[in-house]
Amino acid sequence: MTTMKKILFLLSIAITAFAAQGQEFNTQLTTARTAYKAGKLDESRFAMEQLLQEIDMMVGKEVLKILPAKIEDKAANTAGDNVSGASGYFGVVIHREYGTPEKNISVEILSNSPLITSLNAMLSLPMIGGAGGDSKVVRISGYKALLNKVSGEGDKSDYEIQLPMNTALITLRAPGYTQDQVLKIANSLPVAQIAKMNQ
Repeated sequence: MTTMKKILFLLSIAITAFAAQGQEFNTQLTTARTAYKAGKLDESRFAMEQLLQEIDMMVGKEVLKILPAKIEDKAANTAGDNVSGASGYFGVVIHREYGTPEKNISVEILSNSPLITSLNAMLSLPMIGGAGGDSKVVRISGYKALLNKVSGEGDKSDYEIQLPMNTALITLRAPGYTQDQVLKIANSLPVAQIAKMNQ
């Protein structure tokens, strides 16, 4: 069985699992098969890329369902939840905010992030680990992450956590919270489940 046939076979199995979730998925799979049978490999590849993007969108919607309904004293603004295609072939952006525009917490997950390799390299450098400054390595639910002080001084600082997992990057922004609060918030996220869903 050729690689292209294997891919089409696996995608046809996946369609069974996702059939109830979207007509676009069926359309792209049919287009990919038809183009492949006609020898139009470029068109078949494009249709499969679109199909994979659709799967990423479905996964993104499932990830939103497992995110907490509340963080600290801030309720999720589910009306503003967003799963959208990222530029190029970087997967999708999953976005949720908690609280009000004046004081909010945002969680953003980018699947197939191009930053994963460079961020993992930074996390492995010993000088970043405990050197102080504006960045340091922390552990979130057992995973290494980068804690960045974005702006401000002391307790008035704004922090951001970047957590690479497999091919996904979770970014947590919590302006107006202390470093300890931001770490507590990050540890309240279902990181292991998100990692498993984005494999």
